[in-house]
Amino acid sequence: MRDRFLDEQATLVKDRAPPRYLQLAGELRRKVLAGNFAGTFPTEAELCQHYNVSRFTVREALRRLQAEGLIARRRGSGTTVQPAAARGGALHQPISNVAELLQYASGSRIRYEPRGAVELPGLAVGHLGDTGRRDRWICFSGTRRIEGDPRPLAATDVFFHPRLEAATAAFELDRGTLFAQLDELAGVHVGKVTQDIQAIPASTEIARILGLRRGMPVLRVIRCYHDLGGSLFEISVTHHPGDRFVYSMHIDVDG
Repeated sequence: MRDRFLDEQATLVKDRAPPRYLQLAGELRRKVLAGNFAGTFPTEAELCQHYNVSRFTVREALRRLQAEGLIARRRGSGTTVQPAAARGGALHQPISNVAELLQYASGSRIRYEPRGAVELPGLAVGHLGDTGRRDRWICFSGTRRIEGDPRPLAATDVFFHPRLEAATAAFELDRGTLFAQLDELAGVHVGKVTQDIQAIPASTEIARILGLRRGMPVLRVIRCYHDLGGSLFEISVTHHPGDRFVYSMHIDVDG
């Protein structure tokens, strides 16, 4: 079995694809966060058969999910999905790649409200470089919540470059993530995403939206979305309550 595991990894390295256990971990992570394993979690043998991989690949993938606190593994009891309460009541989001970076758990929802053309806030202007600092960007604001939980998970302001004004006017605001609609409406594809994460005290306005006391810790995430040509077309500024959101990052050492 170990020979098969090594063969799988060698083939993927040759093809310059992520290791198979990372691919499997990503697939299982998405299903866990989407609630697909609300009943029983598949056994190692079932996962091997379903994904046509070795037991070593399965174990490596499960080890990563266990380290993230998404699953629990006990000898003789199998594997179970950890409830949100066991993870400190926080929503975990992996950021191993762009697809995961842009993914929220399916149980959360957001509906945006249009704010029209506005001047970018100072913290966003700093990401523009030397040009476009005086442009008025198209703004949408929304509050994200997890189904069944009255507490807000995030407050988000999204700013789109003025060249996308026609496309933003056609947004369906109850469909959640807005950047995904740009592909359909304007043929804009995400080529690169940069992200700044900082812990800060909640301002009066953010505290009001998130139901916190002013000055309580929040996690501010600024994302800049660039198209395939490298042009910046979207900036989002999101604030999370400090105890309700966790980013999980995997760093693999080459060689």
